[in-house]
Amino acid sequence: MARGRKINSNGERSKQLLLEKAMELFSMKGYHETKISDIVKAANVTQPTFYLYFESKDSLYNDLNRRFLYEFDQIMNKSSEQVEKGFAGFIRALEQKITLLFIYIIENPTLTKIGFLESTQSHLVKSQLSEHFLHLINLHDCIHILQSYRVDSLIMVDSFVGSLERLIVTHLFEQKKQPVDLAKDVIHLYFLRDYSGNT
Repeated sequence: MARGRKINSNGERSKQLLLEKAMELFSMKGYHETKISDIVKAANVTQPTFYLYFESKDSLYNDLNRRFLYEFDQIMNKSSEQVEKGFAGFIRALEQKITLLFIYIIENPTLTKIGFLESTQSHLVKSQLSEHFLHLINLHDCIHILQSYRVDSLIMVDSFVGSLERLIVTHLFEQKKQPVDLAKDVIHLYFLRDYSGNT
């Protein structure tokens, strides 16, 4: 929210430009190495203009994190009208969610680096991702999937999330795989095996 004057269309453009340039700089240089003077220079605005919209570098950074969290929640909480119980339904739902997440990441790489990889709150995002996957497993009555691993369910789900994080860095950001293909690969790696109880 702007401080000290009414936001108009020019003000909104200035604020958006500051956010965009800050995203690029935070992603490239990191939070601590990015200065307010770097942001205003990149946005081609004055330092007083910066302080019309943000109290500090920290408040701008927090705005970016809130934006990532909101958009991340929108993806994770998007659900089909009908829940298809069972393993096949779980696989379809999981593939859809991971694909949507990967597409978002491809379209928003700088914000993802901040919100998912670098900020102090990024561990909370990953914890939420683990919780979303546990919820999906329970929603589709597929708890036997976790039982078949014969390990603590949280360890299994956290290792899945850890794999996603690594693949985002090594394959999505490097453009080695398209979101749909990478989602299929990671699901095949973790879940397309015999879940009848045989080993």
